[in-house]
Amino acid sequence: MKKIYLILGAFLFTLTAMAQKQMSLEDAVLGRYSYLYPRQISQLQWRNNQSLVYLQTDTIWETGVADQQSHALLTTTDLSKIAQGQQIDFAHIGAFRFHTEDEIIFNNGNQISFFNLNSKQFTGKLETPQDGEASDLSPQARAVAYVKGQNLFIQKDGQDIQVTHETQPGVVCGRYVHRREFGIEKGTFWSPSGKYLAFYRKDESMVKDYPLVDFMTRQAEATPVKYPMAGMTSHQVTIGIYNVEEGTTSYLKTAGPDDHYLTNLSWGPDEKYIYLAELNRDQNQMQLNQYLVAEGKKVKTILEESRSTYVEPQHSLVFSKTNNDQFYYWTRNDGWFHLYLYNTQGELIRQLTKGNWEVTEFYGTDANEKYAYIQATKESPLDRHIYRVNLKNGEMTKLDDQAGTHKANFSPSFNYMTDNWSACANPGQTDLRKTNGKLLRTLSKADNTLADYQLGENKIVNLKAADDSTELYGRMILPTNFDPNKKYPAIVYVYGGPHAQLVNNTWHNDANWWFYYMASKGYLMFTVDSRGSANRGQAFEEVIHRQLGVEETKDQMKGIDYLKSLPYVDQNRIGVHGWSFGGFMTLNLMLRQPETFKVGVAGGPVVDWEMYEVMYGERYMDRPQENPDGYSECNMVNHVSTLQGKLMLIHGVQDDTVVMQHSMKFLRACIQQNKQVDFFAYPTHPHNVRGRDRLHLMDKISQYFFDYL
Repeated sequence: MKKIYLILGAFLFTLTAMAQKQMSLEDAVLGRYSYLYPRQISQLQWRNNQSLVYLQTDTIWETGVADQQSHALLTTTDLSKIAQGQQIDFAHIGAFRFHTEDEIIFNNGNQISFFNLNSKQFTGKLETPQDGEASDLSPQARAVAYVKGQNLFIQKDGQDIQVTHETQPGVVCGRYVHRREFGIEKGTFWSPSGKYLAFYRKDESMVKDYPLVDFMTRQAEATPVKYPMAGMTSHQVTIGIYNVEEGTTSYLKTAGPDDHYLTNLSWGPDEKYIYLAELNRDQNQMQLNQYLVAEGKKVKTILEESRSTYVEPQHSLVFSKTNNDQFYYWTRNDGWFHLYLYNTQGELIRQLTKGNWEVTEFYGTDANEKYAYIQATKESPLDRHIYRVNLKNGEMTKLDDQAGTHKANFSPSFNYMTDNWSACANPGQTDLRKTNGKLLRTLSKADNTLADYQLGENKIVNLKAADDSTELYGRMILPTNFDPNKKYPAIVYVYGGPHAQLVNNTWHNDANWWFYYMASKGYLMFTVDSRGSANRGQAFEEVIHRQLGVEETKDQMKGIDYLKSLPYVDQNRIGVHGWSFGGFMTLNLMLRQPETFKVGVAGGPVVDWEMYEVMYGERYMDRPQENPDGYSECNMVNHVSTLQGKLMLIHGVQDDTVVMQHSMKFLRACIQQNKQVDFFAYPTHPHNVRGRDRLHLMDKISQYFFDYL
């Protein structure tokens, strides 16, 4: 009888497996962010301290903190009818937010419109030109800044005001600078009242044009970009301040060399002062300086940071709600990202958080500043939890109760919060909590969109780094229908560089669906976050300083040692794939460990750090003239002679991040040394291949492993 049950069980298991879908390449690539994306309610936000709103299909819904039901607030049909006759173009509800409890701002492309819930009328609109870019709405939402061509404009009261009048080639105002390093995402900064607009003026006229070519025109056309490489002349930046009421512009009188970095611009709450983090070209000394807005004159240096490696300011100041002379400062002063409270005299009042973990988000404080609210890695580098920090004694309270990655959105009073989180087995849910941590109810829970698919087992592994003491985390996905008695080929997916963490406790441990596709084809997929990657503290990251690729490769090889210890891994069939820094690491692994890796696919790879841009390259490698040995050791051209396995390089022809020159020089060295490699170019794509063409890319990569691994 027992034998019959075993046979029946095996039969039922086989039927279940047969009934499940296999991950197709289209599912993995196109489905990942469309039909296989776990959906929750959209644009969930606070209307006031007691109610939330969200978008579902064509309707904005509202639900109260104490309510169990939602009611319709507005529909697209309602809004479209009201918009008729008011010269408001309203076809659908796109992005929206509540400006006040009763006023909604709708952002539909180049039109921003304002709707009053009490009067049920549109109360105005701001419409930027079709060729206007980088729009930035003022705090009072009655003026919008935008960039057109080289210059900065403001639309206000139905008029377009030209703020700058640049005509010199290579000069642009109102756009991001320093290639988005140092936390920079935009180029305009409204003062709290909207009276002033600070902006970046970027002068690239001294930077040589770098040639890119558009091959899709009737006759190929040059589309050059400004691309200062490590050690070369960089662009120059100044800060302008436009007085909206008076129509005048002045500039901050920043001192020091012209090629220094100006970042983390912060407005003082009374608009009398601007605060600016100024970083030297070597990126090892930073001053936080205070400037008078009226005169543009430097008042004093508030504080300084210096390190033998590098300083990387990434966060603007957050001023106290109860004391205009105090601010919260988020930095790695003690080697970990933590919160500090300073006054504007530069005196440290207290360090608010401390420990061998990182604050990964600062949400703010309650009105009386009894508590600060943060996201942090305190429990584990794999998790993100929400904490309440007592500002007097530093006592911390965790506000969520499940392992995973949590993101909070607080009510204006900080009495309530929404907790949007996911974990390996949870595709995502949103809970409503009090800010003492008490769970009120679950607002939304995503369906498991992969429930019908047969997937390889996904698990976290713990490793020791090459220093034999630092703990590393890896992710391993076993082949579908795994048989421990078989031998499987393994593919390492690698990044390994700063500002990235690939292994997290999110749904499926942050795996890419392509990994499951390859697992369904019989491959074991493996990833490890080596030293140099994000969210593990300064010492963990800066081990890469002046020698990119060296220590990271050693750590990746500890992952290989783990794979080789598994009886079901075929040690003769190990491959590697990565993009950008991951492409660089693919080359490092193929060339530094040629006997280990049989196949590699390097996408958009950095080959020679002398050809990478100034800000990122010099932070981690210093200037080429200061570190010639380091640059030589990290130049993959100098390791071509060791190549043994099958290697393919892929590059976007329009890549202005890692320019095509990297691949061209590597290919030339391979030809000169009679090393056979494969190469594929994507003619219309920049640094990565997106859209429908990505299906072609991943098919190309997959087939390369099918053919040679």
